[in-house]
Amino acid sequence: QVQLVESGGGLVQAGGSLRLSCVVSGRTSSINVMGWYRQAPGKQREWVARITSNGSTNYADSVKGRFTISRDNAKNTVCLQMSSLKPEDTAVYYCHCFYGLDYWGKGTLVTVSS
Repeated sequence: QVQLVESGGGLVQAGGSLRLSCVVSGRTSSINVMGWYRQAPGKQREWVARITSNGSTNYADSVKGRFTISRDNAKNTVCLQMSSLKPEDTAVYYCHCFYGLDYWGKGTLVTVSS
């Protein structure tokens, strides 16, 4: 069983920064890929970024160069540093991993005002 709990969301002005964190509990040592997704109001959930256990990262084109995903295997955390935020980044952000099943956190709301 794996549980994910996100934190760090909030209200920020355009151009600002936020750092999201995801604490992972359970059998985390076997989890290879972890990632972040987001879902804006009225839209489908979309992939944002992912990181493997050896630190390899990938980003959606919409956030490349602005967001940075990181992982601390010792602390069982995955973070998403978001900079140069835009109003279109407003969404609920979800932490995700696959460990036989898809596991999701409950999400944290990020609101970017113009």
